Amino acid sequence: MLKELLSLEGDVAVVTGASGRLGPIWIETLLEGGATVFGVDRPGQEVAGPVQSMLGRFGENRLRIARADVRDRQALDSACMMCLETFGVPSVLVNNAGIDQPPGKLNKGYRLEEIPFEVNLEVFEVNTLGLFLTTQVFGAQMVRAGRGSIINIGSLYASVSPDARFYAHIQGDPPFLKPPAYGASKAAVVNLTKYLATLWAPSGVRVNALSPGGVLGNQDETFKRKFCERVPMGRMAEPSDLRGPLLFLASRASAYVTGINLAVDGGFTAW
Repeated sequence: MLKELLSLEGDVAVVTGASGRLGPIWIETLLEGGATVFGVDRPGQEVAGPVQSMLGRFGENRLRIARADVRDRQALDSACMMCLETFGVPSVLVNNAGIDQPPGKLNKGYRLEEIPFEVNLEVFEVNTLGLFLTTQVFGAQMVRAGRGSIINIGSLYASVSPDARFYAHIQGDPPFLKPPAYGASKAAVVNLTKYLATLWAPSGVRVNALSPGGVLGNQDETFKRKFCERVPMGRMAEPSDLRGPLLFLASRASAYVTGINLAVDGGFTAW
């Protein structure tokens, strides 16, 4: 019975930002859960190595990658049509595409009072408005079918402000500043999740947010030490820590769960 609740056999899952940092984690989890996966990457994005490996492992009958910018309605409509023709009506949507700006990824840093309007605008266009546009396109198919699970990838910083002390050791002129638009855009995603959850609940479509916190990557040792000291569980999240929460929200195991923000942060936001 429990295996059936967590099984994604027969589901068609759409994942945006397929080759992003977390995209391969979501895709592999969905594939191993039994779903067929339709990934979406922006034009020009190189297919990530792990995604290429999964294409070889599972084959094109289980995994396809399409090209569409989440800000481009026409491109999303075309991707949706390709999904329908190739795999059928989607029953799971993982809104993963987004812009993050960790240390080392910024082409240019800014002091708060110097941040150009266009820099903030791009973050909101992708992280919030692009997510909404994608949900309009693929979510509408779920509403027509009368079933579905939409999972919006949020962030630790949707709930709390970045701690500037985590970044104080990073040298630069100006000093590194976690861009304020990132957390604000993710907070908007959580609010939008609640809006869509209540709107589409009568249509059988559930909408939840999944907010990872402090996923281990290429952070420097000083940052990791500072961050882990702030986490009740004393460590950063491993990619494997994200798989169970995603499978839960995607599957029928969460059939009576909608409108929540599931924080996967080791207790960070409990303090």
